[in-house]
Amino acid sequence: MPDLSVSLLSASLTVALLLGGCSLIPEYQQPSSPNPAHYPQGPAYATQPPPTLTNDDWRSVFNDPALQQLIESALVNNRDLRVAALNVEAFQAQYRIQRADLLPAVSANATESRQRVPPSVTRTGQSTITSTYGVNLGISAYELDFFGRVRSLSEQALMTFLASEEARRSAQLSLVANVANAYLTWRADQELLELTRQTLAADEQSLRLTTRNREAGKSSALDQIQAQTSVDSTRASLARYQRQVAQDLNSLTLLVGAAVPETLPTRPLASDLVAQMPAGLPSELLQRRPDILQAEYKLKAANANIGAARAAFFPSVSLTASAGTSSREMSGLFKAGSGAWTFQPQINLPIFNAGSLRASLDYSKLQKDITVAEYEKSIQTAFQEVSDGLAARKTYQEQLQAQRDLVQSTQDYYDMAQHRYRSGVDSSLTFLDAQRSLFSAQQTLITDRLGQLVAQVNLYTALGGGWSAAEPVRR
Repeated sequence: MPDLSVSLLSASLTVALLLGGCSLIPEYQQPSSPNPAHYPQGPAYATQPPPTLTNDDWRSVFNDPALQQLIESALVNNRDLRVAALNVEAFQAQYRIQRADLLPAVSANATESRQRVPPSVTRTGQSTITSTYGVNLGISAYELDFFGRVRSLSEQALMTFLASEEARRSAQLSLVANVANAYLTWRADQELLELTRQTLAADEQSLRLTTRNREAGKSSALDQIQAQTSVDSTRASLARYQRQVAQDLNSLTLLVGAAVPETLPTRPLASDLVAQMPAGLPSELLQRRPDILQAEYKLKAANANIGAARAAFFPSVSLTASAGTSSREMSGLFKAGSGAWTFQPQINLPIFNAGSLRASLDYSKLQKDITVAEYEKSIQTAFQEVSDGLAARKTYQEQLQAQRDLVQSTQDYYDMAQHRYRSGVDSSLTFLDAQRSLFSAQQTLITDRLGQLVAQVNLYTALGGGWSAAEPVRR
């Protein structure tokens, strides 16, 4: 290839690479947090923060080995999380496509053409057949990014990709919490089912005793009917809890994405199944919660889109250039004097578009305002969720202790009423009332314990995952 052709193509590529760089993207400024600097204070909140975790892995938050096994399985098999991961890859591919427009696409092509000219248009009066061969290397319709339109679109695609990654992290965080809540609910309903079975056995024993007393003339028909009512009521509760346990298992199976093992290494459903979470500061949520980070990346993408809309007001310059050889014979392609080149710059200047460019710019600005509001709302939601979790942390401790005391008092009441009934001092009315009160108090204790554990899981989610005392702050 002649030196002139090579020099011309090289010069064109150099100009294409160096002329870009101007950007009309507004300077990004992170919106200020709409929340106060500290979480609410008052009697519903703990005065001393609990100890911090040694690391931020979910395994240090959830101490039950069965729950850990289920979470690990869900992270591998859950289809929603798989879709979120694939979306990240899709947005990454879109970003790579957009970024490729920053550089010219160089292509090589070889051509051959044959043409027959009829006798009526030739000077000799005879038909002729001509052949042309060519080999070219060049770029086609490459936009010289004088005003940063392509760079703005590339920045927007990058921010969208990063937002999708935070969406994946948010989906994973929600999945861990949902598996934990579904597992805890399943375990609590199993305890309620077992409690109901025990209560039904006691009710049936009381019914048999009341029936014998009536046959002996020691009890009335009313006493027997009331004992039968207790049995029937407990049987209805037994069927309800059997259904709930089955449905809980189905929900857990869907979340895990695989069959739940029939034998799991479980621990008793106690308050230490979920570790206590430190509160931190509201400002730290901005660097930790994936949904807040996702909203901020969306805001940056909208900000970059304003730059692209601004650049549309200015002329766009595209370049097509090629260099190569051309000959009537294939053997002459690379001989001296066969060099060929084209250089075709093109400029497009918007003159009249009925206000569509102005409307596009206004739309991009409005989109940014919308994403600012969404970003601020995500911060406010995070603040509210953490505040609720902190209130639940202390109040559930007090509520559980009071409920344990109530169960103990009701158990004493039941034991005494049972003794007095069997001794013939009291009627069965007092005994059946004590039996129902004990069953209700024990049910409430299990429900309250579940509520405390779910509140701790929700606080884990609200804080953006586990917490480490030495955790680095993300920027």
